Amino acid sequence: MKDVQNDLLESKMIQYLNYLQFERKLSKNTISSYYYNLLIFKNYLDKVKKTSITCTAKILEEFLKTLEEKNATTKTHYLTVLKSYYQFLIEEGILKENPCDFILRPKIPKKLPKYLSISEVDTLLNIELRSSYDYRNKAMLELLYATGMRISELINLKIQDIDFQEDFVHVLGKGNKTRIIPINNISKKYLILYYEEYRSKLLKNSSSDYFFINNRKGKLSRQGFFKLLKSLCNEKNIKKDVSPHVLRHSFATHLLNNGANLRVVQELLGHSDISTTQIYTHVSNEKIKKDYDYHPRNKKEEN
Repeated sequence: MKDVQNDLLESKMIQYLNYLQFERKLSKNTISSYYYNLLIFKNYLDKVKKTSITCTAKILEEFLKTLEEKNATTKTHYLTVLKSYYQFLIEEGILKENPCDFILRPKIPKKLPKYLSISEVDTLLNIELRSSYDYRNKAMLELLYATGMRISELINLKIQDIDFQEDFVHVLGKGNKTRIIPINNISKKYLILYYEEYRSKLLKNSSSDYFFINNRKGKLSRQGFFKLLKSLCNEKNIKKDVSPHVLRHSFATHLLNNGANLRVVQELLGHSDISTTQIYTHVSNEKIKKDYDYHPRNKKEEN
């Protein structure tokens, strides 16, 4: 498998990673993450003179204890990787039961997603348009806020993915699942303006299938977008730690605060499980409680 030092892992682990790459078709980043977790696990097995085939639930629990410095989210990720690996071994007929089934998952404290207020979004999107890059940046940010798409989905967007006739964008999300998201009039206006008048100026005499172009006439990178977003926030004196995912959170939160159906928001975000989307209802509830503080009778009685 490319970019993986196979000699450091057991043969079955290598087969598993190849399965993830060629059959499950997971992303390179995901596979690299799984590889790293399996490598840490393999190093531990070497110390206790065991293999993953001879590993028991007790040994797995001891391994997880060695990750004490890790937070619950990281430990849960390790357990997810190992459970998936052992399920692969069962399907291959090598094992009959999954040792991870006997281990309790660490409790992960729920954190409410960070989001921008509507006025903060307006401030961020109020970009002075002077250069071709300004028009590109305006189009990107308007599209992110209009659709709630992930940054990986944005930078991989191609020309044919945007339907200006029907006002839709076709997004290739996690697990290679395609979804269709409407675009509003404002985002459409700046997408067309960028595409028809300024994109060619960025490309000059080059060509590209990607909709958003960087200063090297190629696809914009995640790092490039993060750098751009941080610069804009500093310029506009927005103190919050803003990331592309914060704009995604803002999109979902503002929709629900304005009465959107939870199932519709789930579809727009591309969540396979509605419980993932329900976290935004907690944000809405928090806002309702905060707003209720303005009720004239909602005051503590004086002694």
